[in-house]
Amino acid sequence: MPEIEIPKKRQPEKKFRAGSISVAIWRNKKKDGTIFHTVTFEKWHKKGDEWKAIKSLTMNDLPKAVVALQKAYEYLVLKKTGKEIIEEETEE
Repeated sequence: MPEIEIPKKRQPEKKFRAGSISVAIWRNKKKDGTIFHTVTFEKWHKKGDEWKAIKSLTMNDLPKAVVALQKAYEYLVLKKTGKEIIEEETEE
């Protein structure tokens, strides 16, 4: 019986959670080999027995969203190499 290869689901490089708010950082590569990151944002809500990602936030969700997004920003900024920081400074 031939073995079936099941493709692995792509995972984020890093994830931050604050309550029901989840922020994921994704590592991407352009065709020329340049690496860049994107950030996705979700709020999880349980409806019955099922968890769903929803797009709306309540007023009480906003501080949690700020914390999770701030952590993602800190991760990306602190992760940069000296070379990347110098390149950014010369672009300004």
